[in-house]
Amino acid sequence: MAWTEQRLDPERSRRRLQLLAELAGAKSVRERTQPRRVRVDRLRELIASRRRLAG
Repeated sequence: MAWTEQRLDPERSRRRLQLLAELAGAKSVRERTQPRRVRVDRLRELIASRRRLAG
């Protein structure tokens, strides 16, 4: 019975949908910035390896 009561609570449903929307937005931002971070890390590693070879 508690399950149907939770389902019928409109405020709880609204908050849940808002939370899911915020999580989806945060995930999309994270996915957009991730490739840039990978590129930067790869470039730093390349620079460090060249310095080791030159030194």
